[in-house]
Amino acid sequence: MAHLADYDLEKQYQATVKSTERLTPTDTEEVREILLKVQQPDFECQVDQSFGVLVKISGEFGNTTHHRLYSVADLPAKNNGQSLITMLVKRCSYVDEFSGELYQGIGSNYLCDRKVGDRITITGPFDLPFTVPEDKNANLILIGMGTGIAPFRAFVKHIYNDVKDWKGKIRLFYGARSGLELLYLNDKDGDLTNYYDEATFKAFHALSPRPHWEAPIELDKAIEERAAEIIEMLSQSATYIYVAGYEKIRDMLDKAFSNILGSREKWETRKAELVAGNKWAEIIY
Repeated sequence: MAHLADYDLEKQYQATVKSTERLTPTDTEEVREILLKVQQPDFECQVDQSFGVLVKISGEFGNTTHHRLYSVADLPAKNNGQSLITMLVKRCSYVDEFSGELYQGIGSNYLCDRKVGDRITITGPFDLPFTVPEDKNANLILIGMGTGIAPFRAFVKHIYNDVKDWKGKIRLFYGARSGLELLYLNDKDGDLTNYYDEATFKAFHALSPRPHWEAPIELDKAIEERAAEIIEMLSQSATYIYVAGYEKIRDMLDKAFSNILGSREKWETRKAELVAGNKWAEIIY
């Protein structure tokens, strides 16, 4: 997996904030949907790509910029020849494990504080590991947590709006701390629910049983509840699994798939086959 330091930052673009909207209620973690209009007409970013945001800093060791990657959260569009791209940003903070001090995330707080009309510097585009299989009979198991819904929202909309005639099964599993934080699967902005009527698409969500007590999101439980269908999908060679979310999602998924297949060894063998066949891809942050 590439590191941020490996990405080319020489090609930079200027983008203007066209809109910024908080998607989560004020008493929950802040997640914003931000629409950018890129000034240079040669910038193109597709649903299987990401872009970077550069923030000027005066950090340690002489660092002058902070670089953070974001997936597109909607189908890219054009306005007067200029690209419009949508991103999801969660305002983040962390506690230093040694000093105990609370620090605000650089990129997330910078972006959440931007107003309409503000300019930001972006980089890219950069390829994501998620690609639409050429075989329209292929099955897709999409698993996301938090803002990990972003690439899959664009992905699903692309398949049903642009690819057409998709015949394989698409199963989206999405985790959030509470029902108020379910992005694009609620009454306010639930555009992913538009595809529930498709014969091939179903979405399932998992919540924390105690969202105010830092209890874990029960994504593994939601997956295990569909064990029979997942076993059937994993028995087919044309099945892909794409994962986007926090680092702890790895252990959660290994546990769930091991339980579904009956043992850790069986899951490790099947996962190795998926990886070898380029049918397992992940974005972990």
